[in-house]
Amino acid sequence: MKPNTKAMQRGIQSAIKQLEGRFLEREELIRLLFLAVMSGENALLVGPPGTAKSQLARAFSQLFGTNHWFEYLLTRFSTPDELFGPISIQQLKQDQYVRKTKGYLPTAQFAFLDEIFKANSAILNALLSILNERVFFNGQEKEEVPLLFVMAASNELPDDQEQLAALYDRFLIRYEVGYLKLASSYEKMFQLDFEPLPTLFNMYEVKDVQEAASKVHIPESLVYFLYRLKQQMEDKEFVISDRRLRKIALVWQTSAVLNGRDEVSLWDTVFTPHMLWDVPEDLPVLTELYQERFMESLKIELEKELPLRYYEQISSKWMEKEDELHAFQFKKEIGSKMTKEASEQAKRMLEQCRIELEETGRHLQQKLTDWLKQEADLSGYLLEKNFMLLHVESYT
Repeated sequence: MKPNTKAMQRGIQSAIKQLEGRFLEREELIRLLFLAVMSGENALLVGPPGTAKSQLARAFSQLFGTNHWFEYLLTRFSTPDELFGPISIQQLKQDQYVRKTKGYLPTAQFAFLDEIFKANSAILNALLSILNERVFFNGQEKEEVPLLFVMAASNELPDDQEQLAALYDRFLIRYEVGYLKLASSYEKMFQLDFEPLPTLFNMYEVKDVQEAASKVHIPESLVYFLYRLKQQMEDKEFVISDRRLRKIALVWQTSAVLNGRDEVSLWDTVFTPHMLWDVPEDLPVLTELYQERFMESLKIELEKELPLRYYEQISSKWMEKEDELHAFQFKKEIGSKMTKEASEQAKRMLEQCRIELEETGRHLQQKLTDWLKQEADLSGYLLEKNFMLLHVESYT
């Protein structure tokens, strides 16, 4: 079913407002998590204890009205039973190695896995298939996992990232969280409301968005945008997998659906830097690379909206023929004789000049009028491009 994007936008805007009232200085993260849920991607939060990571995950599950919630704090000594369920004794008596998964991760819709990088090898393989393919191999059976969203957290990144590279790559959206910085946030912190959040969405709506996203067209210009970004990253010795690039494009497609479009826009890409880094220290450099590509593409997009270069070309074309046109006009005024063929050719040229300049003038006038209307409310214009856009004034 085609999603009701206007209703979805109103729901997300309401949810964002409620979440921002509870989770201070988390405006960007909240928007990223909505994109993660709606696109079926996983998110990783890196930061010290006491930064409300698990609380934020629970709040999201409340918004989607799910009772199938799973939460676990991993340690080096955690066993597969604790995440995937105990072995069924009855099945074991029949020589079947099957887990009783009800109430555990394989039957959850929302999950929060704290200290994810402490997962040992006994847990890791099963976890990888759940995070990426949403399947769990239970004995000889391959079970579909209904997970919509997994948020994982870690107080720090592992020293040996190579060993956990496959796990790390399963988390498309990565965000570093810290303690509050603003004095105003500390004033509000002691008056926060922690009543359960109302259910604003259901699972079917999410599935509809995901189905619609798979059909959204990615224009060639944005395929090239992503390719050039990859090249620039590699020039700086950053590595990004093909799987990650494909998933980034899927998030763009999801953003397009939420904004009521069937084609990805440049404005659907604005949260991309948080899908690129491996360590938080790389974020500023990667953000700069992204912004270079963004501004280059934006310039091209603006030229399409107000194609001054095209108008200049039309003007230059006829300016180059100015002497020729003046000569014909002069001969006409003094009654100088011209061959019929030359006279007809000159008349056609004058008529073509008049038509092109008049049409171009009308077109330019309309474009300038439209542009001035946009300029009068640039913030509104940009929010129409992407209603989740943050810091709109920085784009105006």
